[in-house]
Formats: sequence, structure tokens, C-alpha cells
Amino acid sequence: MRLLAAPAFFLACLALSGCTSSLGPDSLVAGIPSRETTSSVARPSAPVPASVMPASPVLSADVAEAPTPAAPQQEELAWAGPVPQPQAFTQQAGVATAPVPSERPMPTAVPAVLTPAAPEIDETPRTRSRIYSHRFRDVKPINFGSSSPRKLAVHGVDVSRWQGDIDWDELRTQGANFVYIKATDGGDHLDPMFRKNWRDAKQAGMRRGAYHFFYWCRTAGEQADWFIRNVPREAGALPPVIDVEWNGESSCKRRVSPEKVREKMQVFMDKLEQHYGQRPIIYTAPDFYRDNLKGAFLNYPFWLRSVAAHPSKVYPGRRWVFWQYSGSGISHGVDGRIDLNVFHGSEADWHDWVARSD
Repeated sequence: MRLLAAPAFFLACLALSGCTSSLGPDSLVAGIPSRETTSSVARPSAPVPASVMPASPVLSADVAEAPTPAAPQQEELAWAGPVPQPQAFTQQAGVATAPVPSERPMPTAVPAVLTPAAPEIDETPRTRSRIYSHRFRDVKPINFGSSSPRKLAVHGVDVSRWQGDIDWDELRTQGANFVYIKATDGGDHLDPMFRKNWRDAKQAGMRRGAYHFFYWCRTAGEQADWFIRNVPREAGALPPVIDVEWNGESSCKRRVSPEKVREKMQVFMDKLEQHYGQRPIIYTAPDFYRDNLKGAFLNYPFWLRSVAAHPSKVYPGRRWVFWQYSGSGISHGVDGRIDLNVFHGSEADWHDWVARSD
């Protein structure tokens, strides 16, 4: 038997040695991002040095970005659809588990599983934050008379890349009890300071939210997806803001009809409300409001720009949550000018409002 087994073994080895694998590495296909670059104001002729940031007079002027080559035509976004959220590995109720084997199995190597990145979800419980009295100054102060914003209790600011590096602890003690931070505009632009500002404002104990500058030459769905992709869904964050206005220096010169304006806004706001669980706030300016929003979106909170008169005179009959009363504020903690805002209500109203937003 041993003599017969040896030739068979030898023939089997020869057969195996002739086998080769035809499998090769899979190719990776990368999506091509849109080369469109949105801009609400004319770009500067040269990049702004990191140590010298120009003033940001108003929210609408905070949408400039670094110059990039113009694309010959608009391309599709490489990413679309809802951002995947991390899943918890929990055992379902009522599902029988496999019996435990009598012998311990041999350990095996478990390959790492790569999952798509998703925005951070912070479920840290929130407590009432201290309210600081405003100590801002104004380069161009306005006498609002008996309706002065200084009579309201809770003041705040809005910022973008143009404020540069901010001393958030100093800014907060000056009276910035909340901040709205520029996040995105259009469908492919992210403010380069957003992530740092978002993190540092939280560490300083400030209530903060993010805003998006709406671009009328891009679809509403793409813009909502872009915002969702870049702005975390966090407990304690203020409701997201859609900034809608006309800007003569924007690279997008389109002025769509009032009906189309409201339709696009509704698509954008619906997607954000579904994702963040908060009704978005509408920021606007007097001319845009007059052309498109008068009498519309009565169930949405408004943030109104009015630097020369009380909102009741500029937007008669419109209820509001925030009032941007100056684009020329000065504060310790920030180099240059900064937008000043105030909440419509008392300190107790503020705490109740943010509690409902959580």
C-alpha cells in the first residue's frame, strides 16, 4: 500500500503546482466633486493674510471665499443623499441566541470594518448657561429711542472666517451669550474657519448654531445635503439658519420669482428640519423680505436685519426671534468689526426657548 500511495501523491503535487490565480486587485473609482465655487461678494484680488482679517460689516458680507479657478460648467456633486448615521450593535428583543458551544473555539482574526464618516452626535445634557450683560461698542451707533436693543437681556454675535482667530472666552464675557457661525453656502463651499469656530465656541460655554448662505443658482436639495454633511447634529445647538437675500456682488446674478424663491426655501428647510429635528430660522434683509417673504412662512421663526430702525417699523406685523441691529460692533476678543444681535425676550424667555430647541 505504501508503494501505491507514493506515485499518487507525486501526481497530485504536480497538478497543484500548475494552478495559478486569475484574481487581481479591484480598482477604486473616486467621485468627481463639483468645481463650482459660490460667492456672495466679489473676491479679493489677493488672499487675506491669516493675521489680518478684514471687517465683516453684516451677515450678507460674510460669504466671500478664497479665489478658485472658475469651472467651465457645473458638475454633479460626488456625494448626495442623507448622511449615514452610526448604528449601535444591540441585541433585538425576542430573538433567540445561538447555544454556547461546549468547547471554546480557536481565536480568529477579525478584519476591520470601514464605515463612512458621519457628523458627530453629541448627547451631552445641557444646563442653563450664565447670561452676561452686553459691553459691546459700535463704530456707527444708532439711536433707536425707546425701542433700543440695549433694553433686551440676551445679546449675541454672528461670525465667519473674516473675524479670524477669536478669543471666545473674552468674547463671551463681553456679552456674546450666543453665536451663529457661518458654515456653508451654495452646494460646495465650507467656511474654512467653521470647524474651529464650532469647537471653540462650545468649549467657551456659548450657545451656538450654524447658518447657510442660500445660492439661487444651485438646487435646494444639493444645498441641504451639503449643509447636513458638514454641520454636526448636536444636543444643545441652536436651530439651523437659512440666510436668504439679494446680493448685487454675488457671482450668481439670477433673481428667481417670489414663487420659486419660496419653493426652493421650503425644500431646503424641510430637509434640515427632518435631519436636525428643529425648525430652521429664516435670516433676511429688508429688500429681499419686501420682494419675496412678506406674508409668507408665518409658522417659521425669523431673524431680521434692521440697522437703522426697530424691526416693527421695517417689517410691520412680522414676529421675530433675533434682531441683527448692527454690522459695526466692536468687542474684546475679536479684531475688527462684528455683527451684533439680540434675542426677542427676557432672560427667562431665552432659557425657555433654548430648552425647547434642545
